[in-house]
Amino acid sequence: MKVTFERSGGFAGIVMTTTVDTETLPTAEGGHLRRLMQATDFFHLPATISSPNSQPDRFQYKVTAEDNGQHHTVQVSESAVPNQLRPLLNWLTEMARSQ
Repeated sequence: MKVTFERSGGFAGIVMTTTVDTETLPTAEGGHLRRLMQATDFFHLPATISSPNSQPDRFQYKVTAEDNGQHHTVQVSESAVPNQLRPLLNWLTEMARSQ
């Protein structure tokens, strides 16, 4: 599974990106990523998750996943992140920071 992550916006407007692949991650981290993706039911999430209240200076997230012929992108504003998606976004954010 290959996952590309982008976080943009925020007060400073800094863009943070990373791409992780379960084939190249250590086994434990690759398994953790797969569990996070399954917990979100990622491939069934809507392509866009937005907040009814536009809030400036909030982060915007874009996650694209490819796995076994499936390809799906989800874009979500910080104020509209569903609870089940938070752990995945937090993990991907930490991965982007560590690179």
